[in-house]
Amino acid sequence: MSAATPARPPRPRRRQVEDLAAPSAPPLHLVSADPLYDAVAQRSAAAVIEGYSTSFGWACKLLREPVRTAVRNIYALVRLADEIVDGPVGATDPERAGHLLHELEEETYRTLASGHSTNLVIHAFALTARRAGIGADLVAPFFASMRTDLSVTAHDPTSLDAYVYGSAEVVGLMCLRVFVAAPDGRHLAYEELAPGARRLGAAFQKVNFLRDLADDHDALGRTYFPALDVDHFTDAHRDQLLDDIDADLAAAARVATQLPPSSRSAVLAAHGLFAELSARLRATPAARIRTRRVRVPGRRKVLVLARSLARGGR
Repeated sequence: MSAATPARPPRPRRRQVEDLAAPSAPPLHLVSADPLYDAVAQRSAAAVIEGYSTSFGWACKLLREPVRTAVRNIYALVRLADEIVDGPVGATDPERAGHLLHELEEETYRTLASGHSTNLVIHAFALTARRAGIGADLVAPFFASMRTDLSVTAHDPTSLDAYVYGSAEVVGLMCLRVFVAAPDGRHLAYEELAPGARRLGAAFQKVNFLRDLADDHDALGRTYFPALDVDHFTDAHRDQLLDDIDADLAAAARVATQLPPSSRSAVLAAHGLFAELSARLRATPAARIRTRRVRVPGRRKVLVLARSLARGGR
């Protein structure tokens, strides 16, 4: 992607965002006013997840309903925004991608307020957001980070912290809203679990930055880690990055075990998978990470799943 900054569409009005701050969470299983349309929208969100992410779809199956559907609704919108930024339009026409992203964001705010959208993915997301208490205080930072990918090709520590918060930590917080709004999670305090949810999201994002180092740099023209010379990436650099990631994973693990049964096994499975990725990255020479994406083999994923089920008490 070119380093040139495209013309930016207008940002959402401050008052609009403030008016949509997170409400107190009603029951996640609140009766729908239009159950048929809601069901079609949520099946559409599930199709997005299944089409784009086999690993995430696999992890979602460990969630119990109504949490499973709600989390799919969140990630379908995330996936849609990501496709605008990282897909063909973002790569060839960043200005048009910026306008598409702006339209997606504005429609999301309108639907958070009204409860209905002709965009089925946005409708499904808003259905979950309104039930679980997800407001624009979490949605706005997410879209801000997505816009960043259209104009920023290298980060300093401050911009990276803001990017990771918006692109990953707030998604973890959205999911946490769902977890504590579930019938078996309403006794939990969102504020007490939020720091762990943020650190888990940050760890996931930074693992992806490291394993996608080659594609991000070579195909998208981005370098996320500050002052990192990708062409001279060393094992010492790798270990320094992984030390930070592993600290986040350790902090997140202490919170994951406190989640309710409807979400605990799935979160532990995702945590275990990324801990396995971290270990494999640490065992992989930096020169190889520079050219090849590290993966977890299918058989190893099954072992991670089994351990997570045992730890989660499923």
